Formats: sequence, C-alpha cells, structure tokens
Amino acid sequence: MALLTQWIPRWFNSIKLNSFITSTQLRNCFPRPGKTLLHEFSAQPRMSSDNFFLQWGFKTYRTSSIWNNSSQSTISIRQEINSAQNTMLPSVNEQSLKTQKIPNFDSELSLEGLDNVPPLSPLQPISEEEAVQIIADPPLPPVSFTLRDYVDHSETLQKLVLLGVDLSKIEKHPDAANCLLRMDFEKDIKQILLFLKDLGIEDNQLGPFLTKNYAIFSEDLENLKTRVAYLQSKNFNKADITQMVRNAPFLLNFSVERLDNRLGFFQKELELSVKKIRDLVVRLPRLLTGSLEPVKENMKVFNTRLFKVKERHMFLAYLGRAQYDPAKPNYISLDKLVSMPDEVFCEEIAKASVQDFEKFLKTL
Repeated sequence: MALLTQWIPRWFNSIKLNSFITSTQLRNCFPRPGKTLLHEFSAQPRMSSDNFFLQWGFKTYRTSSIWNNSSQSTISIRQEINSAQNTMLPSVNEQSLKTQKIPNFDSELSLEGLDNVPPLSPLQPISEEEAVQIIADPPLPPVSFTLRDYVDHSETLQKLVLLGVDLSKIEKHPDAANCLLRMDFEKDIKQILLFLKDLGIEDNQLGPFLTKNYAIFSEDLENLKTRVAYLQSKNFNKADITQMVRNAPFLLNFSVERLDNRLGFFQKELELSVKKIRDLVVRLPRLLTGSLEPVKENMKVFNTRLFKVKERHMFLAYLGRAQYDPAKPNYISLDKLVSMPDEVFCEEIAKASVQDFEKFLKTL
C-alpha cells in the first residue's frame, strides 16, 4: 500500500511533463527516410529508472496514435483530392474517347440527307414509357344532337364558324349536318367559297348566306357556273346577279330549265316586256325561287299601278286594318285590295267613307 502511494505521484508527474510536446518533438514523431523509431526515443534525455517504463509506454501510445491519425488523415485528404480532380477535370484518355464519340453532324448529315430520312411508321414498336407519354385526343361521340361536339375535331366546322356560319341552325337538319361532317374543306368547300367571292359576295355576307343555303356545298361547281352563264345570256349584268343571289340565296340551286320556266311564266301571265320582267326579278328575286300559288291567286296585283296599291295599303295601315295573313282574322286578300272600285273598297274593306279616304290622300 505504501509502495502504491509512492508510485501514484510519480506517475502523474510523468504525465504532466510529457503531455506538452513541442513542435520539434511533433515533427520527430513522423519518421524520416533512413531513421527508425529507436532513433526517436534515443534522442530524448536520460530519465530515472522509476518512471522510465511508465513514460515509455505513454509516449509509445501517443506516438503511435498520432502516427495512425496523421496517416489516416493524409490518406483521406489524398482520396478527396483525387476524387475532386476526377469530377472536375477528366483525364486525357477520357477526353479523347469523348471526342471520338461525338459525331460531326455537318459532315455526316446534310440538309438533303435530312429530307430523305423516311418518316416514322405508325406500326413502329415503342416502349411502355413512350406509350404512357402519348396524349391521345378524346374520342368522337358516336351519337350527338349538336355539331358543337365535333367542332374541335373537324377543320371544316372550325373554318365555317370563323366565316360566321351559324351551326346551330344547320344542325336542325340532320342530313345536312352529317354531310358537313364528311366534307373536306380544301376539296369540297374552298372552291365554292372562291366561286361566291368571284360572284361578288363579300366576306361579311358569306356567313349569313351559307347559313341559309348550306345545300350549295352539295352542288357541282360546273352547274353553278352554267346557271350564272344562263342569267348573263338573259341580259342580267354581274351587279344584278350579285343582288339576286344575295337576296335569294337558293337562286343558284335551281336548274337552268327551272329558271327558264319561271321567267317564261311571268312574261306570259303578266304580259310584261322583257325589260320589265328583268327589273321585277332583280327587285324581287324570290319570285323565281318561291311558290307560284300566291302569284297565281293575286295575279291582278302585278297589272295594277303601283301608286294605287300604295295608297290603299297606307290608308288601311292608318286605320289599323292592313292584315294580309290568311291564317288571322280580318284577312284582306290582295285581289280585293286592287280590283275593287273606291266606293266598294271603302265600304267593305276599309269600313270608312269615301270622303275620309279622299281626305287621307290629301295628306300624302
């Protein structure tokens, strides 16, 4: 026990003295070429035999630990430097390999070569990743009651909308709507539009015209030109034909034979000259396209002086009795309007006296 109490102070003193290592001693810890660890310890001053073994063991521990730590740190630093160099600057061999791998597109592929590259086949197999990235258009509805569902899929409908065509009116006729869906704009519609433009129909008039006469797209272009040539042969000039087509959109849908029959009918029944028939048709082109029944029933109207028809109509409108619709009460036929003498007209039609009618005429 007494021996132990004597060794403890000596051991602590040895620790205190040897815990302070100078820079010279630290440099001596790393061996130089041609030197060994025995030379390091031999360079230390002579020590007492009491604490020699403890100090030797402690220094050996410190020296070995410092050596191991320093060697490990040195190795790790070298590894980091090498990894940084590898990531930042490639080696000469790698650069040469990369240089060899990069193709020269200017020398290998010219613009002519790119034009000759065959297009991709729709049957060419693709990977699952590429298939997932494909964005397909939504399918067309198999059945629909409106053309609105097909506008996004049809170039023809899109361009007709841009022209001002009201598809909501065309879709009320299923046959016409189905016909438009099957048409190609460049092949079936563009040539008709150019024909109408040459005829004199303005851009802002194409929409309303085609909304009414959508059936013109099913007409043959040569037949349309033949009908225009027929009207020109009857001394209708281009301005007259343009006005007639604009006011009666279905005029060009009539064949040449039908147009000729209509003009012959008015000339025969009305006993008018060719010039008067032409002026009448230009002002009222629907006489050529409408029903002939009202015309036959009111044939005397066309043989009556225009100012007489205006006077009686304005007098009836002043009295609130100008009603020419046969489906409504108090109907007044056009034949009675122009065929009766003034006394009968005032008494039976206007329900007024002749004096009242004469006073009204003085106000005009």
